[in-house]
Amino acid sequence: MSDKTWRKRALVVAAGVGVSAVVLAGCTSPGGTDGGDSAPEVVDTQIILAETNEVTSFNAATPQSNLDINGKLWYATHETFAYVNDKMEVVPNESFGTMEKVSDEPLTIKYTLTDNAQWSDGTPVTTDDLLLGWASGSGYFDDATVDEEGAVVSGTQYFTIAGSTSGLEDTEVPEVSEDKKSLTLVYDTPFVDWNLQWLLDQDANPVPFHVLAEKTGVTAEQFTEALTTTPRGNPEAPVEPNATIKTVADFWNTGFDVTSMPDDESLYLSNGPFIVDSWEPTQSMTLKINENYKGDRDPAYSTLVFRFVGDSQAQVTALQNGEVDIINPQAGGDTLQLLESIDGIQILTGPQLSYDHVDLSFRGEWADPTVREAFMKIIPRQQIVDTVVKPINPDAEVLNSQTFVTSQTEPYEKTIKTNGSDAYGDVDIDGAKELLAGRTPTARILYNINNPNRVAAFEAIQATATEAGFVVQDIGREDWSAQLESDIYDVSIFGWISPGVGNEDIPQIFASDGGSNFTGVNIPEVDELAADIQTMTDEADVEDARIKVDQLLFENYYGLPIFQSPGVEAHTDRVSGVTFMANQTGPIWNFWEWTAEDAAAG
Repeated sequence: MSDKTWRKRALVVAAGVGVSAVVLAGCTSPGGTDGGDSAPEVVDTQIILAETNEVTSFNAATPQSNLDINGKLWYATHETFAYVNDKMEVVPNESFGTMEKVSDEPLTIKYTLTDNAQWSDGTPVTTDDLLLGWASGSGYFDDATVDEEGAVVSGTQYFTIAGSTSGLEDTEVPEVSEDKKSLTLVYDTPFVDWNLQWLLDQDANPVPFHVLAEKTGVTAEQFTEALTTTPRGNPEAPVEPNATIKTVADFWNTGFDVTSMPDDESLYLSNGPFIVDSWEPTQSMTLKINENYKGDRDPAYSTLVFRFVGDSQAQVTALQNGEVDIINPQAGGDTLQLLESIDGIQILTGPQLSYDHVDLSFRGEWADPTVREAFMKIIPRQQIVDTVVKPINPDAEVLNSQTFVTSQTEPYEKTIKTNGSDAYGDVDIDGAKELLAGRTPTARILYNINNPNRVAAFEAIQATATEAGFVVQDIGREDWSAQLESDIYDVSIFGWISPGVGNEDIPQIFASDGGSNFTGVNIPEVDELAADIQTMTDEADVEDARIKVDQLLFENYYGLPIFQSPGVEAHTDRVSGVTFMANQTGPIWNFWEWTAEDAAAG
């Protein structure tokens, strides 16, 4: 996995189906059966997974923590109402709970938790946790107005989330049952992605309410009363913030961010198959079986380890030396060739649902559209593709859409005919100079200095930008993701990767109030489409809306996509059950179906 940001749900939902289990070598019971007495025999062994990034938070829903590794950690240690499989299908997880559409008019959804759902400290998962997810994911109480820099200038923004509030923002305060097992949600308008609003997940709320109650002194009763008595926020008429909700939100926003293993175990409670056991910063994080887990996704091995290995070639070497069992490296020039020379491993390849891109600021000197247009003219996309991607995929092409990737063949071919991307097929130094008319804008470029692909892209862009008259400042750094919300840069180079389901990427990234709108782009027509797309039930209408957004982004000089990322996974022969996964979850998507021989790697 590369240095990509965890993008909230995108693309198209497919019908959910079940996933078959894999039989553990040497044991009679398969992993991921039905929990309880029929849980699998657990082999006392570890499986080690190499990951590019290091964990930064136990709350993966905030802008500063919106990294793939934080989402993967949550996925291995938590349960919710469904998951996405390797066919991009939404699979219900009924051992945790059910989601039932009670009515279409108005759209009404009932969430019901099972008795299996509990935290690793023995506390049941209840509607308190789901209410917190609704409050954080809906933005219902926000009455904030923000300036062009994204700073709140009036009113209150309670929970700061990386994703979009679209969908949940059009719901009423939920009703809960007396036993705190069921919650009913009513939408004001139709919402196509209702089955992706899981309330307790890495996008809306990854943390337990009772921990927040302990940390803030706010009881469940006080929180529920605040939610049910505080009116919906109105930025045109802001009021004094509700102290109870704000106290909870303030801790939720930053209280789970970490740089090493906290002494306070409540910060990393689990309700899933694994729980964090230890952490060696910059080296690895070790997960162990959660003894209080009662769901269906029982692993058949005792320990899962995330080994932090930033360099792709170092991941390959670690796999070859038996130091790790599974790798999901960024596919670079020599990666596949090196893997093919190693005996005793399995290689899995395919296109990822991710793309690399160059985004431009809409602030300061870069608020001038001619500056942005000039920069777009000098981005050597073909050179970057030739250097970074073609060694893995000789058929790789420059990506020419912000809203579709090349593997989405039909809509992609349709959008590139009209979106205006053909104006940036070749580097045009003279055209950029003409637009700048003697000006020498400063281009502060942010990227990950530990990612060879990002370094290669920066160096190629630096050369052509300098030739055109831009004064390039290299502000590449290790903590690139933490700076995406800052004003220290004008140009950013990174990648988005999505789960492969839903349509929330448009409001999240491109709407003016999107949780991952880092550029300051503000296009009223995009805002309208971002709102409308969530209520569309016809796939043709969704496609047309995405095509229009794509066109508007090019017309307003948002930046340029570079390429759809190729995917490479590999694992040793001692591990079975790993399949290629195109979305952000990577190979860990079915970790409970993995099996391993009774011998630790390395």
